[in-house]
Amino acid sequence: MNANENLIAKFYTAFANADAKTMCECYHPKIHFMDPAFGLLKEEQVSTMWEMLILKSKGNIKIEFSDIKADEHTGSAKWVATYNFSKTNRKVINKIFAEFVFQDGLIIRHTDNFDVWKWSKQAFGITGYVLGWTGFFQNKIKQQALLSLKKFQDSK
Repeated sequence: MNANENLIAKFYTAFANADAKTMCECYHPKIHFMDPAFGLLKEEQVSTMWEMLILKSKGNIKIEFSDIKADEHTGSAKWVATYNFSKTNRKVINKIFAEFVFQDGLIIRHTDNFDVWKWSKQAFGITGYVLGWTGFFQNKIKQQALLSLKKFQDSK
């Protein structure tokens, strides 16, 4: 493995061990993170998001990762998060494709891609099945995720 592949492995190993501090040490101070649930997050928002997700999971999240690839500028990995969604307590198995950009030996851009409709069917059941593909429902998911992050930030 090259240095950036090791960095990705370190990130996901820390995630699997519920170690938000080590995860965030893998990030550049100017990190930009994007995914379908939160949209674009920057800098300290990203670290706070991982800390919040780990704390909310209460140790009941399983992280598996594979297919790590990286060169000196970009990288990717596949990962699977298995957990119970906090709002409904429904089991979710979320299959994610992550893309990375590196700068100064750290991750400066991290983009997670997953099928929001598949996720919403698992997280919300019939409601997610019927509405999860719509822009309206996906925007509601994002609004709720950002509100949850703001409340968590304010409580710190």
